[in-house]
Amino acid sequence: MKHIICFVIIFALMIGLPAAGAYGEGYLKDGDVAIEAPSAVLMEKETGQLIYEKNAYERRFPASVTKVMTMLLIVEDIESGKLSLEDTVTASERAASFGGSCVYLEVGEQMSVSDMLKCIAVVSANDCAVAMAEHISGSESLFVERMNRRAKELGMKDTHFTNCSGLFDDGDHYTTAYDVALMSRELIKHDMIKDFTTIWMDSIRGGEFELSNTNKLVHWYSGCTGLKTGYTSSSMYCLSATAERDGLEYIAVVMGCKSSDSRNKDAQTLLDVGFANYSLCPLTMEEPLPELKVELGKGDRVHLEYGGEAYTLVEGKGQNPEYKLELKSSVQAPVKKGDELGSLTVTLGGETVARVPVCAGEDVERVGFFGLFKRLGGSLFAL
Repeated sequence: MKHIICFVIIFALMIGLPAAGAYGEGYLKDGDVAIEAPSAVLMEKETGQLIYEKNAYERRFPASVTKVMTMLLIVEDIESGKLSLEDTVTASERAASFGGSCVYLEVGEQMSVSDMLKCIAVVSANDCAVAMAEHISGSESLFVERMNRRAKELGMKDTHFTNCSGLFDDGDHYTTAYDVALMSRELIKHDMIKDFTTIWMDSIRGGEFELSNTNKLVHWYSGCTGLKTGYTSSSMYCLSATAERDGLEYIAVVMGCKSSDSRNKDAQTLLDVGFANYSLCPLTMEEPLPELKVELGKGDRVHLEYGGEAYTLVEGKGQNPEYKLELKSSVQAPVKKGDELGSLTVTLGGETVARVPVCAGEDVERVGFFGLFKRLGGSLFAL
């Protein structure tokens, strides 16, 4: 009986403790962190790993947080060369008619893409969002189709957009805290957006119209890099907040908060949890991988590369990982790029964090009959 009791206790402890670095969805849940938001997530940017979730997959109206996707498509077009920050955008009658958060575009008013993007990022300008959608796709509806396609590409399974601004809640415009984190993570991969989302105060029209960021964390939270606020009476107060310190960057999403103060406090709490308790563990060694000998190949060596992610998220700070590289002594051709030829085991404090495959970095074809004969002949003559 004593043995049975001991086994039950040990088993209970084992299933209650996560493996080092294995922080899957919902590692921390509601109650583990004191926030009021009815729906929230905390995600690490480099790995995309979730640290905290609370009703993360509950569909909600995101209001102007919608513009994360709008900005993502704008930035992607800029970086692909389809669009330039210096391009001129002309406001249509429809774009100029939009109210809510706006910069009061006039029909026919012209503004650069740079200023339009600044207005969207800083003051959540609905009129600029629509003007940009029309400029890029010809109409807002066509731009929204592109938004939904991009959402599917990012794995946003519980998202559907019907407009590019988030001004209207028609019941078919929804997303989730998790999906907001996904598109926010994709947006902040583009460093250029932070030139806009970190602006605290600025102006347009030659200084005649002042802008003040709706995201107050930009002003007072250390390392804040953005990202987007939202509010309507149906969405309540929403925020996707991003911050970076010492090489770590987090995305905290809160939805449905009762006040702007509450959403700021909740986002700060989540970001504080991330910065205080976790670190990135590299899944690669500092020294380069060796080349591996190839037998009967057109080349006698193959370059190696790591498979999988470059980092994993682990609890704790200042830990020094240990690495154990295991490789085959040689490999016979043909070799295909991606073939697993060994592994790297990463440990922290004696516990395995990850096993990383080490793969062929290129194809190496098998030498043919005549090539083999020539090689053999060369060896004989060398004697």
